[in-house]
Amino acid sequence: MIGHVGPGIGFLLLGLWHLYNHIKLYSLRPKTYVAPPWFPTRKLHHLELILIIGGSLLSIAAELFIGPQKHQPFDSDGTIPSNHLHNFEHAAIALTFLVYASFALYFDRAKMKMRDSMTHILAGIAFAQQYLLFHLHSADHVGIEGQYHWLLQLVIVVSLATTLIGIAVPKSFLISFVRSASIMFQGIWFIVMGTMIWIPSLLPKGCYLNIEEGHQVPRCNSEEAMDRAKALINLEFSSYLSATTIFCMLAYICLSKLYPEEPEYVPLVRGRADEEEDIEAHKIEELHSFSGLGLGFRTLEQESHVLVVPLPCKTPSVILLHNISQR
Repeated sequence: MIGHVGPGIGFLLLGLWHLYNHIKLYSLRPKTYVAPPWFPTRKLHHLELILIIGGSLLSIAAELFIGPQKHQPFDSDGTIPSNHLHNFEHAAIALTFLVYASFALYFDRAKMKMRDSMTHILAGIAFAQQYLLFHLHSADHVGIEGQYHWLLQLVIVVSLATTLIGIAVPKSFLISFVRSASIMFQGIWFIVMGTMIWIPSLLPKGCYLNIEEGHQVPRCNSEEAMDRAKALINLEFSSYLSATTIFCMLAYICLSKLYPEEPEYVPLVRGRADEEEDIEAHKIEELHSFSGLGLGFRTLEQESHVLVVPLPCKTPSVILLHNISQR
């Protein structure tokens, strides 16, 4: 139970954190939006990655050392007993997320090139490993637990696909939105699995917990009870999926109103070439206007006295050279 509820809480919080930040970032700057693989916090920049590292280490310790009765997962002859295979499988999943967060932390501290893309690849590998181990899980694949695991694999595939697609289209908000929602739904389904399978009072009618190879396994009295239990699990999955969808849409609506788009500012300084052209054109225009008043202009070599006349304009003042002696 703890092996499902604990990671479920972690996935749920991570999905909510990403959903909130992606919606906020896109609402504020939709034209320049680029999806980051993780989000920093104000007080502790790498808090998200540190929590993932800590949660992964705790999960590995719980599966291999805290959970087993002997506080170690090996048999007396040093081999892995069959009743501890699922512990190693869960620990292997936690290990991939530990690798993801550790390298993501190093990439950011070292200011590595392509660090966002490389971090997305690490996240894709973690989800791929998670899918592989649940697909080839040593637990029962045909009973109640197997049905929960099969539906979980569908959600993991969505997280994996959106993570890999996000590498190619990092500016797609929809990809990030679906990925965040799928991570959150993973957490919800993990918690549902941990409570609905291993709490006897929540098992479907006609089903019970049986001790097999050192751990509890849900079983049913008949094929009819098994089919009914699977149908109820499917309905349960559909109801939680609908509730998650409604929540995500409401979150998008509320956060979009809470964080309106930031105004864009057009730079007032134009290019140097444009400024020079405007200045030259204004000089010619001013010189022609003075010529119309009967003022003659000569070159600097021909004049002995000059009069400097500042012109009230936005461009630099034009220096007018005029022979005072002729006036």
